[in-house]
Amino acid sequence: MKFSVGYQLPDEYDSIAELAQDYRDSISSVYYSAPGHASARSMIDPEAASIMEEELSFLHGLGIGLVMLYNANCYGDDAVSPEFGAQICRDVGHAAETLGLRDITTTSPFVAKTVKAAFPEIRVTASVNMWIGTEQAMEYLGDRFDGYYLQREYNRDFARIRRLKGWCDTHGKTLRILANSGCLYSCPFHTFHDNMVAHEAQLCRKENGMGRYPSPCWEMMYQLDVPHAAAVFLQESWIRPQDTAAYEPYFSEMKLATRMHTSPRRVLGAYVRGRYSGNLLDLTEPSYSRRFDRYILDATRFPKDWFERTTGCAKNCESCGYCLHAAQEMLVEKRKLERQFLSE
Repeated sequence: MKFSVGYQLPDEYDSIAELAQDYRDSISSVYYSAPGHASARSMIDPEAASIMEEELSFLHGLGIGLVMLYNANCYGDDAVSPEFGAQICRDVGHAAETLGLRDITTTSPFVAKTVKAAFPEIRVTASVNMWIGTEQAMEYLGDRFDGYYLQREYNRDFARIRRLKGWCDTHGKTLRILANSGCLYSCPFHTFHDNMVAHEAQLCRKENGMGRYPSPCWEMMYQLDVPHAAAVFLQESWIRPQDTAAYEPYFSEMKLATRMHTSPRRVLGAYVRGRYSGNLLDLTEPSYSRRFDRYILDATRFPKDWFERTTGCAKNCESCGYCLHAAQEMLVEKRKLERQFLSE
């Protein structure tokens, strides 16, 4: 399995260039959004454009593919404007010429249509934030898209994956997958939150009423007691590193959410090795580690039947209790770990 990782600006501890060199055989692509553009994550400062382009050029030289993102949930009054279309063509044209750009991922049918008309050789993929989980949805998008990210909620549904992969193979399309999203299963706040992120630059200029929580999902998680909050986390769509082999018949690449992660090296290393023995909460983006500040979810304490149970799950969470029981077994207080290490 190869992996697609998100671009971050370098800091004093690490950089995407160093990560790519260390994991050159495992990274198939790096995805990024242009500085100053709205996206599904915080905007990159336009003043960092030269640093970013230098690193992207280095990655291209290593033979790593580059994927430009236009995956904001909203582009405001520019959403279908000729000016936005012209800007897209300038940015994509420059990246194609200087960086060998061949892939775009977007939430916008307008972006997809614009790119396909101007650059028919560039592959356009529908973002995971388009919630595509049926053959009908893929068919409706027509020739604007060459591939589709699977809706998160179906990451553990192999019957659906097989069906959608079959449809894609028949129609000359590509099915893709995001492995480590920390978003809630069937999150009702997702569209609202993505819209806030798309307008983050404007929101930061005003007084806001979200209080201590960055989004409503965080508020909900804090209202639950620790075991039930951990059970909600276990019910999400992320894939364990040790389960990636089961996905290889359907996907040649897994996308790892790492653009805002505090340690993309930890995430990539875990999936490349196919195992992880630390705090499970540290592998996802967003991570709820802060919510469980006195606890970890020990990744070595999964029930032995986890994969079989979760990939055959009927989603009857109210009457099941499996994830709650698993959470109670996996939760470990940090102070107990400290005592254990100090006594050894």
